[in-house]
Amino acid sequence: MMNKHLFSLVFIAIMIFSVSAGASVESTTVPEPFQRSDDSSDRVIDYTDVNSLLDALVLDTGRSDRKKASPQKQATGTRMKFSVNRATVNEGNRFYFEVFEDNDRNRQMLRRIRDRLESIPFITPLEKYSRDEQLAYWLNLYNVTILDEIVNIYPQRKLEDYLGGKESILAKKTLVVAGIPLSLNDIQFTILKQNYNSNPLVIYGLYQGIIGGPSIRKSAYTGKYVYGDLIENAIEFINSNRGTEGKNSKVFRVSAYYQRNSAFFPDFQQDLREHLLTYLEGEELNELKTARTLKADISDWSVTDLYGNNRNLAGSFGTNSAALAGAASGENSSRYASQAGAASRYSPAVLAHLQALKRKKEAEKTGTVTIEELGQVEEESNR
Repeated sequence: MMNKHLFSLVFIAIMIFSVSAGASVESTTVPEPFQRSDDSSDRVIDYTDVNSLLDALVLDTGRSDRKKASPQKQATGTRMKFSVNRATVNEGNRFYFEVFEDNDRNRQMLRRIRDRLESIPFITPLEKYSRDEQLAYWLNLYNVTILDEIVNIYPQRKLEDYLGGKESILAKKTLVVAGIPLSLNDIQFTILKQNYNSNPLVIYGLYQGIIGGPSIRKSAYTGKYVYGDLIENAIEFINSNRGTEGKNSKVFRVSAYYQRNSAFFPDFQQDLREHLLTYLEGEELNELKTARTLKADISDWSVTDLYGNNRNLAGSFGTNSAALAGAASGENSSRYASQAGAASRYSPAVLAHLQALKRKKEAEKTGTVTIEELGQVEEESNR
């Protein structure tokens, strides 16, 4: 009798293990609706609403000059003091998360854009699109989704606890695409990794909402330009303090974002080194060549909003929900930017930061944002 019961328990255990193992394998395999493509297809996805949103609400800060920010001075009349990473605080594009705070209508507009992207494969299966068009789709869906998720927890200043672990906003299956529940990690580490042969360029299209990650762009990705845009993002990130830093002849520091994406670099030290050598410029290039090891310890988990650590000292930011509704419906988003800017009055600390960005972009002669007096913002489209 004991043997019979023991056999039954062992059999049940084996069956449970088999089911668990099968589930694990399935979760790391690209779901069937997303496996195929039609590279002869000329179908394109319309991103008018995404373009309007990004054009209106992304502040393009330009390439890093690798200079550290000046030490923050205590504002007159306050004892409030904020801790920032001076090497990275002024790097990376910014998103106006402030316009969603305590504004349900604006949040609904963003959610509608997310829902529309999520529903696209129900209307036209992704297999009808080319592989490049699919790549643009996954990047745009990922970025709009993470914007929506961060809006729900804003104004959290540091996002480390929200981007790591099994309960992170990246790990939860918050999307349903073509009937398949997906997490942002599923998109990143299963669909993109396998469908694009672990091409590390794709990681630069995945906005994380933090300074220590790739920048969000002022326009949506498209199949036609997706690889060119990813190369631009890679060059910008790699040649910034939040991406790389030469420490000494033995160690070359890199972003912890690379460690979190080690799946794209199977031989982490060698593969990442070769990848960086393709895009790195300046003194850091020689420092990388002579360094013996890479150390992935650069991080900045600060949210990429406009005010940053000065937000509590700043005046109110324009939150014209009607203008954002126009952006969501595809109307010209410059109207939103001008209305928001005209309603804004920045603190001296924030205004000084914006004016510094203006001077840098004027020097580069590639500006997409002009900072006018009293903090008014006028934006133009890159493309």
